[in-house]
Amino acid sequence: MSDPAVMHGPAQGGFTLVEAVLVMVVIGILGASVAVFIRAPVQGYADAVVRAELLDVADLALRRMARDLRLALPNSVRVNAAQDSIEFLLTRTGGRYLDAADGVDSRPVLDFLDPTKTSFTVVGAMPTSAQLEPGHDYLVVNNLGADFPPADAYAVSASQRNIALIDGVDNATSTITLHDNPFAVQVPPVPSASRRFHVVSGPVSYYCGPETSGPNLLTRQSGYPISASQQSNPVAAGSSSGQRAVLAGRVASCKFEISSLATRRSALVLITIELQPKMAANAGPNATLRLVHQVHVENTP
Repeated sequence: MSDPAVMHGPAQGGFTLVEAVLVMVVIGILGASVAVFIRAPVQGYADAVVRAELLDVADLALRRMARDLRLALPNSVRVNAAQDSIEFLLTRTGGRYLDAADGVDSRPVLDFLDPTKTSFTVVGAMPTSAQLEPGHDYLVVNNLGADFPPADAYAVSASQRNIALIDGVDNATSTITLHDNPFAVQVPPVPSASRRFHVVSGPVSYYCGPETSGPNLLTRQSGYPISASQQSNPVAAGSSSGQRAVLAGRVASCKFEISSLATRRSALVLITIELQPKMAANAGPNATLRLVHQVHVENTP
């Protein structure tokens, strides 16, 4: 007879320690293999997101520059020798002035003979207070550029100039009063054939260069004095002489070019920006993004 103390039941299943270790090793190998295959697509997606964000920033900067350049005073756009800075005088408004040839003796005209006469009548709509700030804005007539010294708005300190500080505006009589009348001392006088004037708030520069440390930045600089000679970086980092706004970072290089058309009535500004995104380590040192933009500028004063 069998011993009643010995009980027979179903066999108990399970994993041995060796089997569990083998399973973990296999799963680890499979996981590593999958990671190798999905790493490149995931990294590619991350790099594409970085490129897209950087392109958005650069595109916005280019559009901002194009908008400002279209408001530039005719013949005031200039590029420095290094081609990393572009400067122009930004117009706020404009209009037409009453001239002696109009034959309206009862109203003051913009006089090109008598320097003591500093007030003139605006023909048509008067600039509003939001468009013109006396004591800050300048009036320019017939700006022809640096090749014509009596008609160069950058020569704000010269006796021979075509730019004058605006002292006051009288909307009731449609008159503008200037601080002085430089147009009457020009030799020869350079009036506007269409009797037009422009009101400028001052210079604006776009500069591409480094901070004290770190990558190059594309900055918009304004609020600094008008100068006959161009300064590449007029409002450096930390300066209190004007306003400075960063438009784009991680800039590898910038290049500004300007070419006047045959008639000199217009010009073409070419802007080239290369950006250096922060990519994967295996992307290589030459993984730059290059954007080129052209802006048509009117030069008819």
